[in-house]
Amino acid sequence: MLFSLSNFSLIILIFLLLWLIILSVLFYRFFGHYKKLTEGVAKKDLKSILEKIMLDISKEHRQINELSSQIKKIEKNSFYHIQKIGLIRFNPFADTGGNQSFSLALLDGEDNGLVISSLHSREVTRIYAKPIKRGKATEYQLSTEEIQAIKNARKIH
Repeated sequence: MLFSLSNFSLIILIFLLLWLIILSVLFYRFFGHYKKLTEGVAKKDLKSILEKIMLDISKEHRQINELSSQIKKIEKNSFYHIQKIGLIRFNPFADTGGNQSFSLALLDGEDNGLVISSLHSREVTRIYAKPIKRGKATEYQLSTEEIQAIKNARKIH
């Protein structure tokens, strides 16, 4: 009978020790969380802690609204930046070797921009630039290669 009472006491003691360890871990976790909540607050009462949290949330909300309006402005302005690029290389003259000439189309979101063409021969290289509005030439006639460069630029985007 003494042996079983001793075993029972040992089991109760181990259970109480485990219970104490669990409660200690929980207490330190809650205490750590409480310290984080009360960080930067002079008075450590619940009302001042909640007021600080609400003030922080309203500051964050204002910053999010400011960032959102800035993003909208950037998106609106970026539509007019070069977004589409098309390049075609070609050989316009039979007496030169390789595709040294090119047409490069640089277009924005509305297909406005320019086409730059370079015609390379043995003696000289000539460079031409032509404005583009809505994917079409406005002042000058486009060559086949320039039209293809514009098509390539429009395909990519």
